[in-house]
Amino acid sequence: MAEVIDGKSVAEDVVQKVKALTAELVGKGAEKPGLAVVIVGEDPASQVYVASKSRTAKECGFHSLQHTLPADTSEQALLKIIGDLNADPAVNGILVQLPLPGHIDSGKIIQAIAPEKDVDGFHFINVGKLGTGELETAFVPCTPAGSMLLIERMRGKDLSGLNAVVVGRSNIVGKPMANLLLAANCTVTIAHSRTRDLPALARTADILVAAVGRPEMVKGDWVKPGATVVDVGINRIAAPEKGEGKTRLVGDVAYAEAAKAAGAITPVPGGVGPMTIAMLMANTVASAYLAAGMKRPSF
Repeated sequence: MAEVIDGKSVAEDVVQKVKALTAELVGKGAEKPGLAVVIVGEDPASQVYVASKSRTAKECGFHSLQHTLPADTSEQALLKIIGDLNADPAVNGILVQLPLPGHIDSGKIIQAIAPEKDVDGFHFINVGKLGTGELETAFVPCTPAGSMLLIERMRGKDLSGLNAVVVGRSNIVGKPMANLLLAANCTVTIAHSRTRDLPALARTADILVAAVGRPEMVKGDWVKPGATVVDVGINRIAAPEKGEGKTRLVGDVAYAEAAKAAGAITPVPGGVGPMTIAMLMANTVASAYLAAGMKRPSF
């Protein structure tokens, strides 16, 4: 059976390092890192995520701000808030919780965030830096950054010569994940729903990343023996065995099957999920170090 990659444990390591870096920064006379989270509307899942992010920011010793806006907030009003946060030296990271209400252009909002405060890593400048290998100053989206850290914990930072297959081509996970793997000297293939003979391609992967949003799509016989499998998916499906109307969380990988072949695998929940918030904290403290003219810390 595969070794289970414990995302909770690695995420806790990251948070502890962020705490130490924050204390070091303040000890040198700099301001503590500031993270501003903006949420528009009352989407229940978004409320949970934002509360968790704010709680972790406080735990890390950050200056934590939250702007909770009504669903009918205008695009112009939201842009004004972002402009104010861009200009505020006490704020190092700005995160606008997605999705936004339909009357607001999400792309326009994301591109309005100052690239040096874009701790979600979605601004075109950060996307371009990642795509060209400028990792020293790029902010990488948190989920692929966390996934990469889990891979490095299992296989080391130098992945030279390994075949990596990323199933999924989103701007949030698939594409940045592929760029991170390329930077680590993998031979990378991005696959998707229209890829021919996807199972055969997946079986070539020493590192297989699933990020398609389809419950248990990647089957056990898609996995090369000994491969490292990273499951980014979080899907809620019916669980009649638990009782009427009950549900359970599963990933994009059929875990029980894949774990028989893989060398290491992330569970769902408890794998990539905890890493996302931890890497948000890592990006924020990195932004604070850069703003203070200090070397960016590595994780």
